[in-house]
Amino acid sequence: MRMEELIAYVEAYAASVNRKPQWVLREAIGAGWKEWESWRAGESSPTMIRVDRLKAYIAANPPREDAA
Repeated sequence: MRMEELIAYVEAYAASVNRKPQWVLREAIGAGWKEWESWRAGESSPTMIRVDRLKAYIAANPPREDAA
């Protein structure tokens, strides 16, 4: 998964659960609050282990079907 795809994936999930991407990262991988902006700015990127943990969290916590 390219970084642009990861950013879009996290943004889409965050929107679907009515949260900010920073919140998703914090819950999924214990990321600091500024890590998301660092990823978006291209200043840093996650390890594959963190990407795998993030994807596993999203898979285990799908949006509720009754969420509007």
